[in-house]
Amino acid sequence: MRSLLTAAAISLAFTLFLTPVFLRLFRAWGWGQVIRTPETGNNPRHGAKRGTPTMGGTIFIVGTIVGYFIGAYVGNNPPTISGLMVLWLMVGFGVVGFIDDYLKVRSQRSLGLSGWRKVIGQVIVVVPFAVVGLSFPNLAGTTPASPYVSVFRDVPILYFFALAPIIGWLIYLAWIMLIGVAASNSVNVTDGLDGLAAGAGIFVVGAYSLIAFWQFNQACAGGKVLQPDVQAGGYEVRDPFDLAIVSAAFVGALVGFLWWNAPKANVFMGDVGSMAIGGVIAAMAILTRTELLMVLVAGVYVIASGSVILQRLYFKLTRGRRLFLMSPLHHHLEMRGWSEVTIVVRMWIIAGLLAVSGVGLFYVEWLTRT
Repeated sequence: MRSLLTAAAISLAFTLFLTPVFLRLFRAWGWGQVIRTPETGNNPRHGAKRGTPTMGGTIFIVGTIVGYFIGAYVGNNPPTISGLMVLWLMVGFGVVGFIDDYLKVRSQRSLGLSGWRKVIGQVIVVVPFAVVGLSFPNLAGTTPASPYVSVFRDVPILYFFALAPIIGWLIYLAWIMLIGVAASNSVNVTDGLDGLAAGAGIFVVGAYSLIAFWQFNQACAGGKVLQPDVQAGGYEVRDPFDLAIVSAAFVGALVGFLWWNAPKANVFMGDVGSMAIGGVIAAMAILTRTELLMVLVAGVYVIASGSVILQRLYFKLTRGRRLFLMSPLHHHLEMRGWSEVTIVVRMWIIAGLLAVSGVGLFYVEWLTRT
């Protein structure tokens, strides 16, 4: 518990108190936000945000790393392969986003990496993650990731390697890539209003920290319950406590960052931040073996990306008509006259309700097994 609280506290203090230092550096380096013009499809009210320091995601990425390692040291809980895998996806996706942001800032245009180049970069990061996920078993033979599709835990009939090993590996890699790319891009789509993506990320990753901590308290290994008072509902997850620590560190970093990112934002997270959030969410879903539950826990991001998909499908099917005034959904609400603060706070409420609902269903599933 000491590691958990220390990691969250250090990350919070880092982003809360050191963000102004980073902002001075960002201004000196010319890292100002590039805003699209109304002709290119952006809400004209966003023009006032031009020049606001961006790439702020680097702040909470560094804050998470610092908090995690200090927390692990203070609590005498050495980092595990699972915790390092979460950091890998966070940093790796963050690097892809950083390249995109840097290209925009350097050219002073809103066009950075093309969509496919982003996806290729994300795949390059995800593939090593997936391979390591089925390596490094612990003494009970449990690997960080699972060769099964999971909801609340592994689903026995949904086994990737039921066919030939090569086909199994291809299906498994495709599944992990889908989760990583979808989560990262969904958060990226949601990041359009001050504090929206960061605030929602606090609820989503916070929910996963609770899930991982519960799995630690109900941990099983090789079919045997580690704690004598735990019944048949134990979880075979490798390093659940370390997953709780790294996600708590990330939540703390996001809370401190939100102080400066809430409307009216002093700093934007940029693609480096939104993709890093997506990386943490994807990693936590995969490593806690709750992949399909992620659709509910991170439902606020699903709503945003889903609205973009619906807009494009409707546009093609109706040959030019639009379902929303503008996608994603939060921009549609802006065009309908909702204030930015109203949209952000209500989306936070939705994010909290969906995250709590996911944790609630996770707990109910455990009750049915005990």
